[in-house]
Amino acid sequence: MRRAAVVLLLLILSVGCQSPPLEQRDGYRVDHRHAATGFDRRVRFIILHYTRSDTERALRTLTGPQVSAHYVVPRQADDGAPRVYQLLPESERAWHAGSSGWAGREHLNDTSIGIEIVNIGPLDTPQGRVWEAYGAGQMAAVAALVRDLMARYEIPPEQVLAHADVAPSRKLDPGPAFPWQWLGEQGLAAWPDDEHLAHYRERFEQRWPSVTALQQALRDYGYPLPVSGVADRATCDTLRAFQMHFHPEHISGQPDTETLARLWALLAEYRPALLAARNGQWDIGQALTVLPACPVVVTPPSG
Repeated sequence: MRRAAVVLLLLILSVGCQSPPLEQRDGYRVDHRHAATGFDRRVRFIILHYTRSDTERALRTLTGPQVSAHYVVPRQADDGAPRVYQLLPESERAWHAGSSGWAGREHLNDTSIGIEIVNIGPLDTPQGRVWEAYGAGQMAAVAALVRDLMARYEIPPEQVLAHADVAPSRKLDPGPAFPWQWLGEQGLAAWPDDEHLAHYRERFEQRWPSVTALQQALRDYGYPLPVSGVADRATCDTLRAFQMHFHPEHISGQPDTETLARLWALLAEYRPALLAARNGQWDIGQALTVLPACPVVVTPPSG
């Protein structure tokens, strides 16, 4: 007991007698006593991908000269501490998102952490296209990693994104099999709440919005889509990306009542000021019918 008291006294004295926080570097010293408060963080988004390959090939590709990511989450057993590969320091800019945009920002490699999840994605079989499921152990690792990054960088749930969200005409990952709702229920991703959903289901069962209003709603939520008023391929691609994230039962790129309700419910929860600013615009002009076909094109991983 006496020894512990002596140790505590020495610690108090050592703290009180510390010299100014000077760091010696090669040829100069750095004084850390004056800390700036006017700054923001480089990391604003977390972007989730699938690898379209097994772990070995993914690591070989992502440590090569063309593409990279900060983390790779392999398949793993559903018990025990999950393993995650870190390929780059978080302070470095990985090449994972390619040409991309979200909420008015472009080149999201600059402001994001890229997480590649080992998963084959879509497979064409005689019975049709199927998507590989994500295992429980793998998702436990993804959730733990996302939770840690969100806490350290103060990233809100709506800024945990799919690669398809930020590049909807180029990418599909992590695909409709990814359990976004499961992440959302843990506060680790955006997900529409039941009250808002019920309200907008009733609203859109009566009348759908115009093409312009749909484009504006997608853009207000964050998608990089021009508001042209024209039912074009870019609108179909963007709506499909939204469906893969928030309505995976319906990924045609064509509107339906549930897709519209989920989009407006998300705006009500995460973009209320923008939704209020557009109040009344949702039903201006000719109502939606169909959009141009946007067949799924499977592209290589990342970049």
